[in-house]
Amino acid sequence: MRKIVLAAVAAAGALALSACSAEKAEDAAAAASDTATDAAAAASDVATDAAAAASGAADAAAGAASGAADAAAGAATAASGAAADAAAAASDAAKKM
Repeated sequence: MRKIVLAAVAAAGALALSACSAEKAEDAAAAASDTATDAAAAASDVATDAAAAASGAADAAAGAASGAADAAAGAATAASGAAADAAAAASDAAKKM
């Protein structure tokens, strides 16, 4: 973001120079064009970095969700096993009475 601001300041400076001197108008236009190109490249870099960060966050969230689903499935299996054990123990206790 700072690169974009600096590029805009440089472009403003180039335009100010062109206003002061008619001879340097062509040079100022070229400088402004170069500055605009640099600003566009910096904005593209920032967008690429943001997209990569978002992709990494999405991958991490998907991994966490998958881990949570696996843990929930394991807990359900354990609970089912405990319920079966409790039912068997209750049945044995009823037979002994």
